[in-house]
Amino acid sequence: MWLNTLLLALRSIRRNLLRSFLTILGIVIGVSAVITMVTLGNGATQSVQNQIAGLGTNLLMVRPGQRLGPGGGGGGAPAFKEADALAVATQIGGILAVAPEARTGATVVANGRNWATSITGSTNSWFDTSNWTLSAGRRFADEELRAGAAVCVIGQTVRRELFGERDALGEQVRVKQFSCTVVGVLQSKGQAAMGNDQDDVVLVPLRTLQRRVTGNQRVNTLLVSMQDGIDANSVKAGLTQLLRERRKLADGDDDNFNVLDTKQLADTLAGTTQVLTTLLGAVAAVSLLVGGIGIMNIMLVSVTERTREIGLRLAIGALEREVLLQFLIEAVALAALGGLIGIVLATGASMVLAGVMNVPYAFDPAINLLSFVFSAGIGVVFGYFPARRAARLDPIEALRHE
Repeated sequence: MWLNTLLLALRSIRRNLLRSFLTILGIVIGVSAVITMVTLGNGATQSVQNQIAGLGTNLLMVRPGQRLGPGGGGGGAPAFKEADALAVATQIGGILAVAPEARTGATVVANGRNWATSITGSTNSWFDTSNWTLSAGRRFADEELRAGAAVCVIGQTVRRELFGERDALGEQVRVKQFSCTVVGVLQSKGQAAMGNDQDDVVLVPLRTLQRRVTGNQRVNTLLVSMQDGIDANSVKAGLTQLLRERRKLADGDDDNFNVLDTKQLADTLAGTTQVLTTLLGAVAAVSLLVGGIGIMNIMLVSVTERTREIGLRLAIGALEREVLLQFLIEAVALAALGGLIGIVLATGASMVLAGVMNVPYAFDPAINLLSFVFSAGIGVVFGYFPARRAARLDPIEALRHE
């Protein structure tokens, strides 16, 4: 019985291919929109997490001022010193590496070209805290760090803008009033979560920056990398207490520095993008309901058009439940077919848009399966009323229908 009913339903769909396609168009659009929105949202979330993870592993960023961002109160707060980084590394447990960091902007010149970039001064711990690897060359030697030697490590953007495809190792780069020798080239990281180019950087020893570029001993940031499995809250508490003591803050004084946990930042941004993804998916799901209404409308028309056929089936012995099942299966088949087409379209659209948006394609089998099941459920819900109406027709009245 089930097989015959299914064949009857499919035969009816095939008799009116254009109408059947227009009927399922709402389902196709709804399913493809939901899957595409959720897939791209998941890709954006993964991209944000990857970019923040690129800042460093279990990383705490300590800066002067009471809070982050514009107007953060850092203007009157004293900067850190290189000794602060040494104290954190030696007196706080669970620390993997600490890198003092100072930054400034400058135009660098080499090979007849110039490029405005960020000049960063730090130690070799900077590579460890910020997850940087070298594509060529070496790190700074200990004597270079102590003496403030004229050496530098450049990012891929700076290498491309100054040297093109040439090998930059051993070349001279002029930074303001001095020239430094390129001893290393960083592996590319690409764009950061905040939109800045992480590869647009020239790294020099901290003392080189302080003596030859900025002319002061200020350290803008302490990059603190924690060991795996260490409780971040306890490390932050110990770090805060140590810095308060070193900065001679009284018990009633507010902290004149802030500590940013990049893991918390990643979780916050990922949560925000996930909420937006859910919202967009819910908006797109409304079109599924519109598609369901379209299916019900066409099925009601189909019942009216096939009244004599229904009456004939009932007159020769077909049961009401068999007629109901025929029309219900027809509605479910239409909705399920629309769901399958929507999944195929969504897969292609997601791959293309992920490439355009430069986010990873994050295939989610759960949302694909859920969308298909929901589309089939739409067929059941909106197909039941027309099917029940067909099953309850009076055979005599149905046979008289013109």
